[in-house]
Amino acid sequence: MFKIVEKRKLNDSVTLMSVDAPFVAKKAQAGQFIIFRIDEQGERIPLTIADYDREKGTVTIIFQIVGKSTIELSEMNVGDCILDFVGPLGNPTEFGDAKKAIVIGGGVGCAIAYPSAKAMFKAGIHVDMIAGFRSKDIVILEDEMKAASNNLYITTDDGTYGEKGFVTEVLKRLLEKDNTYDLIIAIGPVPMMKFVSLASKPFGVKTLVSLNPIMIDGTGMCGGCRVTVGGKLKFACVDGPDFDGHEVDFDELMRRNSFYKEREANDKNHVCRLGEKFNG
Repeated sequence: MFKIVEKRKLNDSVTLMSVDAPFVAKKAQAGQFIIFRIDEQGERIPLTIADYDREKGTVTIIFQIVGKSTIELSEMNVGDCILDFVGPLGNPTEFGDAKKAIVIGGGVGCAIAYPSAKAMFKAGIHVDMIAGFRSKDIVILEDEMKAASNNLYITTDDGTYGEKGFVTEVLKRLLEKDNTYDLIIAIGPVPMMKFVSLASKPFGVKTLVSLNPIMIDGTGMCGGCRVTVGGKLKFACVDGPDFDGHEVDFDELMRRNSFYKEREANDKNHVCRLGEKFNG
């Protein structure tokens, strides 16, 4: 059992939790994820590690309330326990010999982009961070992102905070002004990562994206998280979650991610029947 030691509401649909998980905290690195299960009947849900404290033995997760399991998790409080908290899974983000980087987060994806920015900033790499949101009321982690970057640019679709527009507009401006950037990390909605990759490709700057396909076991056995990268089949849970954005088949990824969209919208009370016994 893994005890919740901190809970903080970041906006109406996004919650931060720190969980007592010393063995996970001991090995965790930026870019990796965990899979949690609230109880024995719960589904397995992957969440990227937003932060960790090796001394305290805690791992921080940030999640958006979008379905049954995240609703149930959001209703838990400090002192409550989660049954399973498995990790760290996946490969950590590789910064290579980067000296000047742009880290881009979209919406709740900022929670995933932040640890990469923080790790690079602590390593002495120059980090410019771009954070995009729909509007001011859903901005999260502004102070944390400022502390983990040399410059922070915030955009909102409606112009209610920061610059009006999309993250790609700021990205193009930075790349046109400065040709010394050697790494871009983009994390957020799949369309955003697609257009960031398209925008950076003419400049020849290495671009990493963190993919979020449908995932079940997190060990590469189920094949649910398969993605096509450079024309080859990859599994996001063991080969990723980071991939070269210039080689990802984003259109295929978007089709796969929307496969159950209609069922999720029309069948809120769906009960999984995998546990039923078969007769005959």
